[in-house]
Amino acid sequence: MIIKMFRRVCAVVMIAVGSILAGPPALADDTYSSDEILRVAADFFGGATEGLASIVEKTFAEKGRPNGFVAGEEFSGAFVVGLRYGRGTLNRKNTDARKIYWRGPSVGWDFGGNASKVFTLVYNIKSEDDIFQRFPGVDGSLYFIAGFGMNYQQREQIVLAPIRTGVGLRAGANLGYLHYRRDKGWLPF
Repeated sequence: MIIKMFRRVCAVVMIAVGSILAGPPALADDTYSSDEILRVAADFFGGATEGLASIVEKTFAEKGRPNGFVAGEEFSGAFVVGLRYGRGTLNRKNTDARKIYWRGPSVGWDFGGNASKVFTLVYNIKSEDDIFQRFPGVDGSLYFIAGFGMNYQQREQIVLAPIRTGVGLRAGANLGYLHYRRDKGWLPF
């Protein structure tokens, strides 16, 4: 009886020591490197620019490696109160691309309108469903024919970093939110 218990204890200890020496189980890396993001973003925007490279580099320095991105387009306009509407695809490694829509109001010293291509870096989502919620943010724009910029939106641990380039005539700064959704719609709230 004592010998059987001793053998069981030894077996459990051997398994524990083996798992400690082996380390944690290998997980597939589900994040994107800066080279991968820069290549995809350059293709999406139609060519690599120094401005795009510096924005991607800055975002990686501040937030690290994203585990997803949204490639899409949007249009917006404002006269003190603004509206923004967009659509695109959410991309993550080892999953199929998923259609996504966003819309939201803003308020601030903001005047004009613009149409943009948007490439959003997505941080800390565990599943595609995590993005379907409201993300508050502060945005500033200065478009005269064309422009290029980036801001952050955050809700709890999830961070979105939209990189926009577009055309239009717009100037200002605003406070608002974007509601990311599965379906199209016109009500911005």
